[in-house]
Amino acid sequence: MRVYVPTTMVELATAHPDGALEQSAAYAVTPALREWYVSDDLEELEYAALVRAAQSSLRLLAADPAAPRRRVVVALDVPDASVRLFDGDEYQDQASLGRVTLVGPVKLAKAAAVHADVADQEVTEDVAAAAAVIGKADAGDQDAQFTVDGAEDHELLWYATQEIAALLS
Repeated sequence: MRVYVPTTMVELATAHPDGALEQSAAYAVTPALREWYVSDDLEELEYAALVRAAQSSLRLLAADPAAPRRRVVVALDVPDASVRLFDGDEYQDQASLGRVTLVGPVKLAKAAAVHADVADQEVTEDVAAAAAVIGKADAGDQDAQFTVDGAEDHELLWYATQEIAALLS
């Protein structure tokens, strides 16, 4: 199963080169995500899960003001047995849509790719502004949601696992 693990540059650096990602929260194509997105195209559904993970990365940035203001998502292929559906109510909580729980840490060496914001001033400013208001957006504040949407206008770049060291430098 392909899962998308939200993280930060700090956590990615800690896991590189031979460490593990400790986050148990990830995003994947779940039954609730399928119903919400109403698509049978697996590529589109996986992209929706990636976007959900990028939003979760904003929440991690909000919790760590010292982390560089770049969203980071690690794409991993893991055995189905290592993934559990989220205990919360995906159908009622938009922030939990597509969320799954990973059983135990996952080795970064198992990553298929890393998706991250470019280190561009405009992008990092937009991401910083979004991280500052993501809690308000989750609570329904429309102005805050507009700011979060501004960060989401920036596509995450795709990095091969061999490029992680360069991404971190």
